Amino acid sequence: MQWNIPTSIAVLSLLFLSGGAAPTAYDAIQSYGFPIGILPKGVTHYDLDDSTGKFNAYINGSCSFSLEGSYQLNYNSVISGYIRKDKLTNLSGVQVKVLFVWLSIVEVRRNGDKLEFSVGIASAGFAIDNFVVCPQCGCGLDCNGFDGEDLTSDSLVSSI
Repeated sequence: MQWNIPTSIAVLSLLFLSGGAAPTAYDAIQSYGFPIGILPKGVTHYDLDDSTGKFNAYINGSCSFSLEGSYQLNYNSVISGYIRKDKLTNLSGVQVKVLFVWLSIVEVRRNGDKLEFSVGIASAGFAIDNFVVCPQCGCGLDCNGFDGEDLTSDSLVSSI
């Protein structure tokens, strides 16, 4: 049996369970069915209009990193779009490098145990297990003690 709890109730439940502290952006995206690892570490705050799903997530500066040496990602200081259960649309502020071209990720859908990322003209699916940990600006998931403090906001460091 699957419970269909309105998202606003889920967010309020998170607020209650966290002892009165406002839910983080990571808590909020989980309430919509997404894993925390679709956002990098360092989201400072967010705003969300429950009635429309319009959101903004804020990072202190831009954030770039490589994953598994093959995908380069860039998050702007503001990520925005619309969120609803298992779907992010009209995204802005997230880019992926494909071959030699940077393309904006415009939509993310959860389809069971997969996340499908769309750049408009093409899409790619990845197992949701790849997103249980938040990547870190500068080094992604392969940080080996790297704290990210030495980077300027426009640095790109490969995690190869």
